[in-house]
Amino acid sequence: MGNRSGPAADDFAAKPSGAGPADGADRDPAHLPGRERALADVRQRLFASEGPNLLVVEGERGVGRSTFVHALATGARADEREVSFLVCDPEDGRRPLLLALRLVKALAPHRQSPPRPRRADGGAADALAAVERGEPAAMGRALVAALAQSAPLTLVVDDAHHADTESLDLLGGVDLERVAPDVRLVLSVLRHRGAGRHTPGGGPSGGVERLANRRGAHRTVLPRLERAEVAAVVSRRLHAVADPELVCEAHDMSGGVPAAVDVLLTAWSRNGATRTVDDRVLLCPGTPPPVLPDEDRFVAALRALGEPSRTVAAALSVLWPLGRAAATHVAEATGLSAALVDDGLGALIAAGIVGELPGPEGAPPRGWAFSVPLLEHTVRRRLGPLERNRLSVAAVAAVRDAAAARRAGTQEAGTQGAAAELLAEADPDTYLPDRLAEVDFGLDRRRVVAELAAAADRLHPDPGRRGMLRWLRTAVRFAEEPEVRDDLIRRYVGMAYTAGEYEAARRAAASVLRDPAGFGLVALQEAAALLVGSAAAVGDRIWLDRLASGRWWRMQGLPPAVEVTGRALALCGQGRWTQALALLRQTGREEDDARAAQGDEARAARVFPALFRAVAELVCGEPERFVRSLTLPDMNELPRYGRYAVTVIQVDQLLGAGDLREAGAVLARRGITEKALPAYSLFLWHHLEGRWDDALAVARRALVSGQVDMPTPGHHLLPERMSAVLLARGRTRSAQYFLDEARGRATGPSESLLDRAEAELARTLGDLSGAEQTLRRGLKAAEAGGYVYGTDELWAALVQVCLDTGQVSAAAECVRELERVAQRTGQGRAHLLHLRAAAQLPGQDATVVQDLLREAVGLARSRSQPFETAETLLAAASASGGPAPWLYEAYQLFGDVGASLWRFRTRAAIRESRHPVPGRKQATAENEQLLAVLVAEGLSNRQIAAVLGLSEDAVANRLTRLFARVGVRSRAEVVAAVRTGHPLGTPER
Repeated sequence: MGNRSGPAADDFAAKPSGAGPADGADRDPAHLPGRERALADVRQRLFASEGPNLLVVEGERGVGRSTFVHALATGARADEREVSFLVCDPEDGRRPLLLALRLVKALAPHRQSPPRPRRADGGAADALAAVERGEPAAMGRALVAALAQSAPLTLVVDDAHHADTESLDLLGGVDLERVAPDVRLVLSVLRHRGAGRHTPGGGPSGGVERLANRRGAHRTVLPRLERAEVAAVVSRRLHAVADPELVCEAHDMSGGVPAAVDVLLTAWSRNGATRTVDDRVLLCPGTPPPVLPDEDRFVAALRALGEPSRTVAAALSVLWPLGRAAATHVAEATGLSAALVDDGLGALIAAGIVGELPGPEGAPPRGWAFSVPLLEHTVRRRLGPLERNRLSVAAVAAVRDAAAARRAGTQEAGTQGAAAELLAEADPDTYLPDRLAEVDFGLDRRRVVAELAAAADRLHPDPGRRGMLRWLRTAVRFAEEPEVRDDLIRRYVGMAYTAGEYEAARRAAASVLRDPAGFGLVALQEAAALLVGSAAAVGDRIWLDRLASGRWWRMQGLPPAVEVTGRALALCGQGRWTQALALLRQTGREEDDARAAQGDEARAARVFPALFRAVAELVCGEPERFVRSLTLPDMNELPRYGRYAVTVIQVDQLLGAGDLREAGAVLARRGITEKALPAYSLFLWHHLEGRWDDALAVARRALVSGQVDMPTPGHHLLPERMSAVLLARGRTRSAQYFLDEARGRATGPSESLLDRAEAELARTLGDLSGAEQTLRRGLKAAEAGGYVYGTDELWAALVQVCLDTGQVSAAAECVRELERVAQRTGQGRAHLLHLRAAAQLPGQDATVVQDLLREAVGLARSRSQPFETAETLLAAASASGGPAPWLYEAYQLFGDVGASLWRFRTRAAIRESRHPVPGRKQATAENEQLLAVLVAEGLSNRQIAAVLGLSEDAVANRLTRLFARVGVRSRAEVVAAVRTGHPLGTPER
């Protein structure tokens, strides 16, 4: 001991008590969510009169130990307690007795007064002499004396696992009962855990373990963040409520480790990978996880291990989903011996980089996984092309062999059996195709192409962009037969469009049309339709103008059937529905007889023009052909994607007309579930079902990915219906924002239905004149454009405005127009609107009114759409003083969909009918929340009064009571709470 070099003089100085932890990221307050309760508990326990003298705070790398102990120190200073903060460095372990010396030096200025008759720095001098002589016993006496004689002090030692063993042994031998009563020693210690919070891996040193287990000591282990805590971190960092998919990605990739969450959020913000829509922050679809830099703590920890651990980790980044058999495959792929692989695995586990996945009770681990998946991603992305190819070939061979063994029934227990099924923690849908897509040589290319194409089909429509298009691109690159390659390109165009990759779809479709050799007539029609759809989706008006004329199509030398398909759809995308219809009708008359006698390809080629004609006629008020198209006999002649595209177009029109049941019937006949619908279609589906939260979530993702502007009349409903949902929840500013964003992009029926939504917003805010002008503008545009689609909504809304302004005769005329539209279109929604409007006209016989209302209520219930049914029940009760059960049913339905403004109106109607409002406490809370939302939307007291139908004085009084109850002093505090999703009156505010 005496010959070992001691610490340098600079090592004696304690870190200033005002300083915090060394790691800047750990100081981020965003890392504290999930720790508040633990922090409060530890503070109360530690600083109680009989509290422990020693606290050991444990946690794995990046979990926030430094933040936690720094928060303890900050709280102690706030309570006017003396604090000294020390930080141990990785080199400290090589300097015997260094920590003990630093502790004595930190305690010296706080010696109790009056001291013993010796020089003031005697304790530190004795300690230094003990270090120089290498005498642990003398140092132990100095340390015990310093602890026993200290005045009240909280002494924090961060990263104590780096401390020298001799000092930790001395601390372990200190009798805690001899420590001065108000001295608190806090140690922060690294403690590794297995991946996904599984069985422990490495832990603190033996000295720290003995310390933590001492009588009179207290141990706190910091867990990883749960998903809700990660959501709180995201909301604080990005100043908006976090979308569940973003939270899920952040939690899964970080494993709940706060430092990894911080890396993800920093990278996403820097790269512009997040978007805020409707006060929700979302991750752009297809955003890859970042690759950690060399200086990152997780990468540095792996690099410090050296070989063979780094080679084993690299192989595991590809092979770990194979379970326990991964160790065998790692050895085979890397050339390492089994012993070296075991050594590497052991070091990775001890360092907390890899954790064991526990098996059933008493069974060995199922395999291994990286403790932080973001590190796994980084290691895999840093592989060289040859290494990636070798490991991917090994993975593919292992999965194929296991599948073959299962088919042959020869699977055995043990290692081979473990490889037969991918680990549950892996993604079985993407693991094999991801590996196939990374292979450049070493596998049969025809088989690779077939397997990648099949995997893409299974994943379609791939809304999360997990790999479908990447696999198809690889398949196209590997395909050797021209017919196979052409088929893959054709499928790629359609799948790229469905996934929202519109630029990719447009480029691929244009390339097909410029070089049409090898593609059949139906494939060229699909490419034409997708080229137009992609141009419309990205708002390229120049391309739409070009595609609406015949010149571009003729320049490509394309068949007439392809030109008609593309031109007609482009005209529809520009809102020129009557021109599109004229083109389709002319072409249909000339070619119907000639095509009737041709083969399967010709019959299939009639499907798209016939469908577009049916849709155009539907828009213009002639629904018969569209109704017949729902059972098109030529559907079976189309390829799979063609059938899917036709189905989506038809379902969209049905959902736009509010016919949920028929839309469901069409999907059932075609063997498609609603989950397979594109985002804009799924939004309409959820909206009619009354699943408004789900609908808004889909809409936000569609807006982020640009899946909004389409050339068929149903797709424009996304911003219009989204605005209606937000308005029904009192979110007037947000509703206006989406209407403004859609203006200028929508044409024809799209523009008119935006007029209906804007008029409803104006009516809600008390601007009846503006609402009437907007509705009449929409009706005038519909008349000029020759379309009927959506005018039932306009006429029904105008009836309400006219009645509100006392224009009874004008309202009666609107009802007659609404009846004509309902008879012409034959739509159930139009008929329901007419029944409701007709019943509200004054001066009618009571029996007639009752008959109209009963029919309306029955029709609404038969359509099984919660909000529509609730609207009808409330309108019926208001028009006739209907039975109280109607009001209560409407009240419940409005609550089910979350239409808080309509629920408020229904409460008022219940009170006016002299019936009790159910749940007074809940009603009060809902009133306050709605009031807070209206404040957050930026409405003045006058505007809030118009929305709620109250006086300005009543609004002012309600705001005063709200502010007093939740403890806020300004509207700005209310706005911040509402927009970040924190309930009013909570500490999170």
